[in-house]
Amino acid sequence: MKVIVLHKKIVITITILCLLFSSLFFYFSIPFSFAVELTTNSIIEESLKEEIATLTKKEEKIAYLTFDDGPTLKATGKILDILKAEDVKATFFVVGKHVKEHPELVKRAYDEGHYIANHGYHHDNRKLYKSSDSFISEVKNTDIEIGKAIGMEDYCSHVFRFPNGYMSSNYKAKKKEATRLLSDMNYTYVDWNCLNNDSVKKYSPNQLLKNLKKSSKNKGTLVVLMHDTSDVNDTPSILKDSIDYLKEQGYEFKNFYDL
Repeated sequence: MKVIVLHKKIVITITILCLLFSSLFFYFSIPFSFAVELTTNSIIEESLKEEIATLTKKEEKIAYLTFDDGPTLKATGKILDILKAEDVKATFFVVGKHVKEHPELVKRAYDEGHYIANHGYHHDNRKLYKSSDSFISEVKNTDIEIGKAIGMEDYCSHVFRFPNGYMSSNYKAKKKEATRLLSDMNYTYVDWNCLNNDSVKKYSPNQLLKNLKKSSKNKGTLVVLMHDTSDVNDTPSILKDSIDYLKEQGYEFKNFYDL
């Protein structure tokens, strides 16, 4: 029987290499969702708030796909399937009560690298703007449900979208006060500058794509508004064609993690 004697330096080198490869394997096996931990203890700097506020004024051809009002059984899963096939990461502005109904869809979106942002608990302006306490409760209770769904205590997305958008004239005075409350909660908000009108009225898939093309014309960075509800139009049916069109126009896809 042969006895192999290894030099001490060789043993040390092999040990170090084993540890290095083990560390790399562990790092790359961790789901994407753990790469950025968003909690009430994490802080969004003023410079980042400003960047988000001016996002739609940038000339870079970057497209941020955003989906409002979900999750829903009718649309969210189909949208996630398409995004996965196209290797596109999006941002979902979720409604708290729907997160409670379908936590598995939020968990899947989070695990697949999509940003989970806050759209209020009820999507009901009367409840949202009833009082300052009501607004804070709507935001915080949505965060709580997201945290339960993804298994992260004290989750805070730091990004809010007003139902119907801040730009809407409805509840304008209330929204102005709400922005102060958001700042106190270490939140910012974002609207959009591109949409396919999938929640406005019934359109054919071809018209939805035309709406998006018209809305994105001659623009740099896009924040694209769509909905993962399918209560008015079948958004999943036109999503791949929309992604293909934006790719043809030279757009790179990002989500709010990239900020």
